[in-house]
Order: sequence, then structure tokens, then C-alpha cells
Amino acid sequence: MAGSTWTVAAAKAKFSELIDRAQRRGPQTITRNGHTAVVVVSAEEWERKTKRTGNLAEFFATSPLRGSGLSITRAEDRPHGIEL
Repeated sequence: MAGSTWTVAAAKAKFSELIDRAQRRGPQTITRNGHTAVVVVSAEEWERKTKRTGNLAEFFATSPLRGSGLSITRAEDRPHGIEL
């Protein structure tokens, strides 16, 4: 395979090699009809890129909107009319 781009047919025929390259060399792109369809990455890279850091309180504490004076009001909850 040249570079890190595979056609669907090549990826199917050499799936084991595709996995090895994703683990050793980084993301592998698979194309369908000449257009990028998916990217295969190692589990380690996926976990690293999708790992959440912090919690919701920390997110709000570091928000650029903190201290901006933005005021959000919540509509009063009203009972729902239910016919029985």
C-alpha cells in the first residue's frame, strides 16, 4: 500500500495489515468511490483522543462565558394537562 490510504477492496483483502499499520504508523484512511469513507485508528489512539478530562463543574468554571453577565432564566414548570 502506498501511504496510509486504502480502497475498500484493498482494506478487505489486507485487513490484518491495515490493523498493524494503524497501530504502528497511525491513522489509516479507507476510501469508497474515491472519497474518504472512514479512518482506522489504534485503540490506544482512540482512547487518548476521546478521553474526557475534568467534570461538568470544572467545564463551567473554565468557561469563557463565566463572568460575562450572561443571564439565563428557566421557564416556570407547569403541570401537564392529561386526559384520562
